[in-house]
Amino acid sequence: MKFSDYPVHALMEIIERPPLVFVRGQGSWLWDSEGRRYLDFIQGWAVNALGHSPEPLVRALAEQAATLVNCSPAFYNAQAARLAALLTANGGLDRVFFANSGAEANEGAIKLARKWGALHRDGAYEIVTFENAFHGRTLATMAASKKPGWDRLFEPKAPGFPTATLNDLASVERAITPRTVGVMVEPIQGEAGVIPARPEFLRGLAALARERGLLLILDEIQTGIGRTGKLFAYEHAGVRPDIMTLGKGIGGGVPLAALCATEAVSCFAYGDQGGTFCGNALAAAAGIAVLETVLAPGFLDGVAERGRYLADALATLSRRRGLGEVRGQGLLVALELGRDAGKEVVARARERGLLINSPRPSALRFMPALNVSREEIDQAVATVDAVLAELGG
Repeated sequence: MKFSDYPVHALMEIIERPPLVFVRGQGSWLWDSEGRRYLDFIQGWAVNALGHSPEPLVRALAEQAATLVNCSPAFYNAQAARLAALLTANGGLDRVFFANSGAEANEGAIKLARKWGALHRDGAYEIVTFENAFHGRTLATMAASKKPGWDRLFEPKAPGFPTATLNDLASVERAITPRTVGVMVEPIQGEAGVIPARPEFLRGLAALARERGLLLILDEIQTGIGRTGKLFAYEHAGVRPDIMTLGKGIGGGVPLAALCATEAVSCFAYGDQGGTFCGNALAAAAGIAVLETVLAPGFLDGVAERGRYLADALATLSRRRGLGEVRGQGLLVALELGRDAGKEVVARARERGLLINSPRPSALRFMPALNVSREEIDQAVATVDAVLAELGG
């Protein structure tokens, strides 16, 4: 079928989309309705941890769909319990609440921190967040985010999110007041153009939080579940958060997220938190399939190795073309173009069968499947090279 055969006019316009409809995916590849194949280095914004329609996920979903989909979060189900136990046993703190999206998990983290502040810090409720942070699209998570331009959208938003500068500990100290309950940070600011929080900064932040009696909240929506070469990005810095949020990759393409917290911080009372689909058996079965695959011997080492391979290939390209820095970790990597050509590069790469993303006008972001091959990395970098040559850069 041609693009014009699909009733896309019925969809609400929320983003500029190219005139194509995807109908099939396998591994690192997508096919549109006219049979054209695309190498996918977006993967749903780092969602498809194992690529499109991976066999473990397909099998888990089919088996679970035939058994139990959703018994209501008012009851336990076996898959949610198993997934929570897998997370906690592998560093995901002590308690888990499952949600449907990263924004929902972050909204829960904000609520949990404020509840803890009401109980233990005389009603403290402010959470320090960072310039260019991205935590979601609910009103509270948009207020916590500091994406340029969002301060003028959907006002009035929830108050209580003073701003600090990433990798500047002194700016965090200046933002702390008697009303502060915690600090919320992404180990890598993905939407800002893949800007890493330096390990020494995260260690200093953790020490400052302990010293001031504050909560350290890590948003690992984009970095968690193996994306950086470790199960959780905080492991690179050797810190441990009080609250952590997960999303995107944890479901491998199925809507699933998690709010994780230490036992001491898990202070929700009955009725404080919930959700119709939260922790349903189908999504939890998907999460188990993803997590068991990622935790298999050698898998994370392979992510780290392929991440270095991608970064090295982009660095070589950058030197040859006179571009900017390559930054990130594992398979979350950005290439700085040195000029605002990101949108044009993305469009021309798509015409050549490569899907990449430009989170900022001068940067390209690469988020392939965690099991991407070296050959696919070579093809993606060669395509970007060809586009840059075409644009004279």
